Amino acid sequence: MLRIFLIFSLLISTCFSAQTKLHLIPYPQKVEFQKGEFVIPALFNLSNNLPVKETEYLKNKLKIKFSNAKNSDAHLLYSKLSDQSKLNNEAYSIEITSKQIHIKSYTDQGYFLAIQTLIQLFEQYKDLGKIPALKIEDEPKFAWRGMHLDVCRHFFTVEEVKKYIDYLAMYKLNTFHWHLTDDQGWRIEIKKYPKLTQIGSKRKESMIGAYVDNTFDGKPYGPYFYTQEQIKDVVKYAQERHITVVPEIEMPGHALAALSAYPELACTKGPFEAATKWGVFDDVFCPKDETFTFLENVLDEVIQLFPSQYIHIGGDECPKTRWKECAHCQALIKKNNLKDEHGLQSYFIQRIEKYVNSKGRKIIGWDEILEGGLAPNAAVMSWTGIKGGIEAAKTNHFAVMTPGAYCYFDHYQGDPQTEPNAFGGFTPLEKVYSYNPIPAELNSEQSKYILGVQANLWTEYILDFKQVQYMIFPRLFALSEVGWGTSKPDNYKEFENRVVEHFKILDKMNINYAKSIYNISGKVIPDSKGVSYELSTSQNPSGIKFTTDGSEPTSNSSTYQNPIPVSKAMTIKSAYFENDELKSAVSSQNFSTSKTTGKKITLENQPSENYSFGGAFTLVDGIIGNVKQLGKTWLGFQGKDVVATIDLSEKISFSEVYFNTLDNKGSWIHLAKSATVSVSDNGKNFETVKEISKEEILSAKGRISIRVGNQSAKFIKIKIENAGIIPAGNPGTDSKAWLFVDEIGAN
Repeated sequence: MLRIFLIFSLLISTCFSAQTKLHLIPYPQKVEFQKGEFVIPALFNLSNNLPVKETEYLKNKLKIKFSNAKNSDAHLLYSKLSDQSKLNNEAYSIEITSKQIHIKSYTDQGYFLAIQTLIQLFEQYKDLGKIPALKIEDEPKFAWRGMHLDVCRHFFTVEEVKKYIDYLAMYKLNTFHWHLTDDQGWRIEIKKYPKLTQIGSKRKESMIGAYVDNTFDGKPYGPYFYTQEQIKDVVKYAQERHITVVPEIEMPGHALAALSAYPELACTKGPFEAATKWGVFDDVFCPKDETFTFLENVLDEVIQLFPSQYIHIGGDECPKTRWKECAHCQALIKKNNLKDEHGLQSYFIQRIEKYVNSKGRKIIGWDEILEGGLAPNAAVMSWTGIKGGIEAAKTNHFAVMTPGAYCYFDHYQGDPQTEPNAFGGFTPLEKVYSYNPIPAELNSEQSKYILGVQANLWTEYILDFKQVQYMIFPRLFALSEVGWGTSKPDNYKEFENRVVEHFKILDKMNINYAKSIYNISGKVIPDSKGVSYELSTSQNPSGIKFTTDGSEPTSNSSTYQNPIPVSKAMTIKSAYFENDELKSAVSSQNFSTSKTTGKKITLENQPSENYSFGGAFTLVDGIIGNVKQLGKTWLGFQGKDVVATIDLSEKISFSEVYFNTLDNKGSWIHLAKSATVSVSDNGKNFETVKEISKEEILSAKGRISIRVGNQSAKFIKIKIENAGIIPAGNPGTDSKAWLFVDEIGAN
């Protein structure tokens, strides 16, 4: 009997030892395991000095029996630290012994963050009935750890917004950026201007499907908005979870919903209506006195509702078309000795900043507020890349890093062919986790101006809250750890293992999260005969089954072992199976090969980070870009030409060079001005063999075939000329045009 007991004890001990890999997200700064374990009692005794509201939150989450007790008998103790020498409001420690759990912090906020860690520990160990003795010392690296939600393109109820805030609290994010006004809808009650919600909170219909389809549902949308009482309720709810709500009131652009209600604030007479299409529009606020009076009155009410230090004033994507044509604007430029319309935007932002500062608050805006000179006390939200944040920090301005390439959660997170319709881009979990908010270009002193990191969720293609959940989870986990400062991109697999454990929590909460990490991931790699297709999964790779004839894979299909050679046109389909049962979506990839497929390629200009997946090799990987999905298969260049040199490795005969491109002016994507093909035998001296004009490119409609005569060469160079500055009358007027290119081939 003693022998059986010892064996049983050993099994329990071994099981417990295996569980000492903590599943915490974000992972703490310092964890030390101690001897022993804390047995979770049937009745959990609380000391009498615990912060009340936060402890009620804990009780609701743990769902175990509690009672109050004196400190000597309490299972949970709390000490409020008074040493202010190294004060971090969010710092905390947890020490777990065989008898007690002791939390220490400087503030109730620190205690609340400790509670989140404790809840996750209970979740991991409750079935085992005991938690390992350990000590955690923890604090975040960044002060701003945010999530944004656009409620203008699609609206979400108060209860849904509260759920969103709950998700942030669970993973130690502390800022909720609430995007409340835009071209497609005004969502906040302003008592002085009732028409903002009477008129501006609704639109006659909405765009549906892919942007290029230009399709509308024909259904009125709205009126949808939040009353001031509802906003107070949300702000209070967030405060109880130690989350700051930062409101965004867009100006001077993205103003159509406001102008539909008060057209006198525009440069022209209108009439205007809330936009039914996504994108950027020419009609913006006119910088005249009555506009500033309106905006100041709006901000007065906003400031009363939101106690946040920062008020977000937008400032992005403001076309200058109307200002160029407006006599008042031109006179204002002359009167104030402004350089141009960009200077006028700076004048606009600085005037608003002075007003907000006079109310004891600060402004933050998207990085376009840098145009014409940054307002004296403004902070920058760097979204177009990292340059805005770098420029701000180098001039002693605070910045929040939110570059689209890493932090736009409206981008695809898995294979676009198996994902819901999304804005574009490709931002999988691993890419989010790899982000470092401190740009390498900054020194240690300048780095102090990086407040933190934020992810944004724009909702053009997000129709309901279930899809909101899908787009933020599990990427919010990665953002959480990046913001906390404990992410280790070189050990991504360990993080992914913790993510899978947290899926169990999301399942219990009935959250509709993306399972993209379970799906088969495909990567094209060059080989001696062209390219091969490498498949991978977060699960056991022996479960991958595939076909190369376009048929659906089954449990009896070929088992993946090595990269699949692609020497001709084919369709590879793959899926993951366990015990003969399909566990993933079926991934499908079409290949179309040419004499350039898999060859070495170099680019003189690099693509935008948002549209750079696969780098230059994407242009010769045998995959034709999908015109409705600007995700993995296109390279995007803003304001830059594509100059590509392909090394064929030997002299090869060909008579045609082709490339694929896009024409989607609503998204600022324009066809090329021209294209030139040159050839060389040494890679240095090139001879031009054919140039085609804009007219020829226009008539080709997407696949541009260039007949070059009978050529034999080792190198092909193709220059595809960007359209340059977008002309008047188009969305994005005066901005740099995008050029999207894929698959440069030769036959």
